[in-house]
Amino acid sequence: MPADIPAPTTGTTTAAAEAPHPRFAVGVLAFCGVVVAVMQTIVVPLLPHIPALTGASPAAASWLVTVTLLTGAVFTPVLGRVGDMYGKRRVLVASLLVLVVGSVLCAVSSHIGVLITGRALQGAALAVLPLGISILRDELPPERVLSAVALMSSTLGIGAAIGLPVAALVVENFDWHTMFWVSGAIGVIDIVLVLWCVPESPLRTRGRFDALGALGLSGALVCLLLAVTQGADWGWTSARTAGLLAAAVVVALIWGAYELRVVSPMVDLRVSARPAVLLTNIAALLIGFAFYANSLVTAQMVQEPKETGYGLGASLVVSGLCLLPGGVMMVVLSPVSARISAKYGPKVSLALAAGVIGCGYVVRYFTSHNLWLIIGGATVVASGTAIAYSALPALVMRGVPVSETGAANGLNTLMRSIGQAFCSATVAAVLANITFRVGGRTAPTLHAYQLVFLIAAGAALAALLVTLCLPGGRTPATGATGSTGVTGEAGGTAGAGTVEGNRDVPGDRKDGVRTMPIQEGA
Repeated sequence: MPADIPAPTTGTTTAAAEAPHPRFAVGVLAFCGVVVAVMQTIVVPLLPHIPALTGASPAAASWLVTVTLLTGAVFTPVLGRVGDMYGKRRVLVASLLVLVVGSVLCAVSSHIGVLITGRALQGAALAVLPLGISILRDELPPERVLSAVALMSSTLGIGAAIGLPVAALVVENFDWHTMFWVSGAIGVIDIVLVLWCVPESPLRTRGRFDALGALGLSGALVCLLLAVTQGADWGWTSARTAGLLAAAVVVALIWGAYELRVVSPMVDLRVSARPAVLLTNIAALLIGFAFYANSLVTAQMVQEPKETGYGLGASLVVSGLCLLPGGVMMVVLSPVSARISAKYGPKVSLALAAGVIGCGYVVRYFTSHNLWLIIGGATVVASGTAIAYSALPALVMRGVPVSETGAANGLNTLMRSIGQAFCSATVAAVLANITFRVGGRTAPTLHAYQLVFLIAAGAALAALLVTLCLPGGRTPATGATGSTGVTGEAGGTAGAGTVEGNRDVPGDRKDGVRTMPIQEGA
C-alpha cells in the first residue's frame, strides 16, 4: 500500500504557515463546493430557450447538461488521485481555474460548440468536492473533522437547490450570458480565498501516476454515461446504445484486471472491494438516484398548466424557489448529521437519511396538488439528502487510509453522479411515455409523476437495506492512526498518516509532526 510522505519539519515552516488564515478554511472550501454545485444546474432553466438563442437543435442543447455529467464523472476520481499524489490545494486551485475558463467561454459566445466546451470545463471542477474533503481531513483537529466534512459534502445538494432559482431570476430579468460572467467572477474570488486561507496538506502518496488506469476508467465511464444519458433519444435497443453499454463492460473488465496488477493503481480495487467501502459506494449511487428525482421533477411539475388537473401553472422563478427551503435545510442539518455520526456512527446517520428520503417521497405521492405541501415534501427529501451526504464521506474515510482520501471520496462522488445519470434517464423515460393530451399539447399524467416518486422511494429503501449490511461498530471514522501507520477497516497498516502543523494538540504531537486520529466519538 502506498505510504504518505510528510513534508520535512523545519521549525516554523509548516503547511499552515503558508496560508495566513487557515481558521477560515472550512467556510472557504464549503463556499467553493456550493459554487461548483451551482454550475451543475445553472443552465437547466435556460435549456428550453437555447435553440432560439443559439440556433442549435434541442438535442444539441441537451449536451449542455450531459457534457458536465461526463467530465465531472471522469475528472472527479482522477483529480482526487492527482491531489493525493501532488498536493490537494494545488489541484483544487487548478480545478477552480478550469471552472473560470469554462465560465468565460460561455459568457463570450452564443455558439453551441463553444458553450458545450465551456460547460465541459465547468463540469471538470466537480473534483473540488473530494479535494476539499481531503484537505479538511488532513488539516483539522479530530473533533472538527466530522462536522466540517459533513458541511463540505452537503454543498452538492445546497448548490443544486440554490442554482435553479438564481438561474431562473437571471434568465427572466437579464441577458443570459450574465450568469456565466457572474460565475466566472465568483470562481476568481474562490481562487483568491483558497490561496489566502487554505493550507496545503503535506501528505503525499508515493508512486507514479497511473495514466493508463485513468484512461481506462475514463473510457468505461464515458461509454456508460453516454448510453444512459442518450439512450432515450437514440433508442434503448439501438445499436449505438447497446454498443456503448457493451464497450463499457469490456473496457471496465480490462481496466479492472490491469488495476489489480499495477503497483500504484488509479483506484485500489482491493480497498474498494472491502464491504465497508463497496457497500458505501453502492449506497451513494442509490442516494444520488433518490435525491436527483426531487430536483428533476419538482420544478417541472409545478410549471405544468392548470388544465392538466394537477399542475399549478407556476412561473420559472417560483418553480425554482420550491427547492430553496431544501437547500436551507441542508445547511442546517449538516452539523446535526455530524453529531449523530459522532455519537452513534455514520452507519446510523445514513440509515436514518435513507428512511427520511423514503418518507419524503411518500408525502410527495399524496400531496401533488398543493404548492405548500409540494414544497414540504421536497424539503423532507432534501433534509434526508443532507444527512446522507454528510454521512457518506465519514463512511468512506473509515474504510480507507489517509493516503487515498482524495481518490476514495472522488470515487464516492462519482457514484452519486452515476446515480443521478440513471435517475435522469429513468425520469425522462417515465414522463415521456405516460402522457395524455390536454390543451392541444402532450403532458405527463399525474400517475407518471407519482410513479417517479415511488421509484425514488424504492431507491431510498434499497439504500437503507444496503446501509444495514455495512459492517457495524464504532471504528475510527478515518482509520485509527498512530505514530506508525494508518489502520483501515480490515485492520492492516496503510501509510504513515502524519500531518505537519503548528497547532498544539495535547498528546498528538511528536517532534513537530502531528498524527491525525479522527474518532467517530470525538
